[in-house]
Amino acid sequence: MTKYVHDEVLDAALDEIRDNATLLVVCSQYPTTRTEAVSTYALADVIVDASDFSKANGDTSGRKLTVAAQDDVPIDTGGTATHVAICDPTRLLYVNEVTSQQLNAGGTTDLPEWDIELRDPS
Repeated sequence: MTKYVHDEVLDAALDEIRDNATLLVVCSQYPTTRTEAVSTYALADVIVDASDFSKANGDTSGRKLTVAAQDDVPIDTGGTATHVAICDPTRLLYVNEVTSQQLNAGGTTDLPEWDIELRDPS
């Protein structure tokens, strides 16, 4: 069965994240709501805007949104970081699992660049 999706369709989903994201939050668990991301499981956060994201062709296929590296992000609460969440003022937009890392309150952490990739249908 042949399948196809136009790049603009994939870009629309990525644009929703890029154009509305206001906060990148390091979390101690997988959040399923914005409240869990910004409060319940939040360890560190940084304000972001559209300039922190860039679109391109996907590494495998489709399209990708690259989230820029963030340096010296203040750690508000100590704990083990397991996820990073992207939020807008009212919604949890995207969650990415990360390599577990212990964070100490009062310190800072660096978040490397990472991608959200939407592949072409197969």
